[in-house]
Amino acid sequence: VVGSWGSGREANRSPFSFLNSIQHVYGAQHPPSTHCLHGHAKVPTTPVKARRTSTFQEFESNTSDAWDASEDDDELLAMATANRVLRNHSQRQERRRPPEPPAVPSGPVGSLWTICKPCFVSLSTEELRKLSWSGIPKSVRPITWKLLSGYLPANVERRPATLQRKQKEYFAFIEHYYDSRHDDAHQDTYRQIHIDIPRMSPEALILQPKVTEIFERILFIWAIRHPASGYVQGINDLVTPFFVVFMCEHIEEEDVDAADVSRVPADVLRNVEADTYWCMSRLLDGIQDNYTFAQPGIQMKVKMLEELVSRIDEQVHRHLERHEVRYLQFAFRWMNNLLMREVPLHCTIRLWDTYQSEPEGFSHFHLYVCAAFLGRWRKEILEERDFQELLLFLQNLPTAHWGDEDISLLLAEAYRLKFAFADAPNHYKK
Repeated sequence: VVGSWGSGREANRSPFSFLNSIQHVYGAQHPPSTHCLHGHAKVPTTPVKARRTSTFQEFESNTSDAWDASEDDDELLAMATANRVLRNHSQRQERRRPPEPPAVPSGPVGSLWTICKPCFVSLSTEELRKLSWSGIPKSVRPITWKLLSGYLPANVERRPATLQRKQKEYFAFIEHYYDSRHDDAHQDTYRQIHIDIPRMSPEALILQPKVTEIFERILFIWAIRHPASGYVQGINDLVTPFFVVFMCEHIEEEDVDAADVSRVPADVLRNVEADTYWCMSRLLDGIQDNYTFAQPGIQMKVKMLEELVSRIDEQVHRHLERHEVRYLQFAFRWMNNLLMREVPLHCTIRLWDTYQSEPEGFSHFHLYVCAAFLGRWRKEILEERDFQELLLFLQNLPTAHWGDEDISLLLAEAYRLKFAFADAPNHYKK
């Protein structure tokens, strides 16, 4: 806040005026619901108490009595008065503290969702976002992702027709474009896709022939229909979470990695393929500048990350500088793949629950998640004294055993950083 008090006009503002710009964050002020909309479960929204604006004159008048005692007054009385005033102001400040970061659920993901199916169907998009911030139960994650991505309409009656129309539209693209993959104009694109898919994870799933074919079609059609960027390495990874989540509706195995996709009916696979294509397209619509020529979106976000870290943890920032580690050397992949290469797939899916419930989650909130992610390894970073060892650590962070709790803690810290810096860009811009 102090960093924004530069001009004379801003200096005349109330020292507490920044509190009026506090923005609510999904999950932070929405505790677990206990009743449904029909009387058996209702999604709560905690009312926000109205705050009375403080003025400098009020502040001055409330504190002046501590210093008005005459020289003849008893010294103990003056001290008691001062202590009383300071205590009153401390209590007043306590009441004005900003909301805490989103609570980290103590139970499994989705434990805030005490809601029956009829009530779930009647949820508004805003209510759905609030519930989703802290994680989405596996059973309703497919439909929730489709709604939050904007692929499905909020109107329940329009959903079947929309699904049918969009699935038909996708396979019309296949019929029209896919045979051109070996043409001179497109063969380089298809060849690169064909090379990249076997490098993806989880291998047990991706290397199944039917899955490989599905991914090749999705990526090739998207590239042909988006010539401004075409296919860029990194886009391929963004297919996997949607495909895995939508497949969970149709397989018995708890772990999709172990599922034999060839046993899934062909019409089901076709629907999953179309749904995956459209939801991935929706995601990429918001971050397409990450993948246009020279990838300016990623270059800009890495620079913003560097500036943010220099403000929130100057010691880590200086340590990286001292050992000549450039942020592009490790954070480019964080932006290009949305941390998918840094954490296990189930952690990525949990992370995307929150990204899809956040406004501009993939393009904006992700920056703060990356800053929190770097801060998570502060101790280990400062212990490394060698360029090669430091860079090797940052490119191979030990997250293989991470779970939902680790992601929840990461998101809570990212929220705290966003709350502190998102509405005050001068705090992290030099």
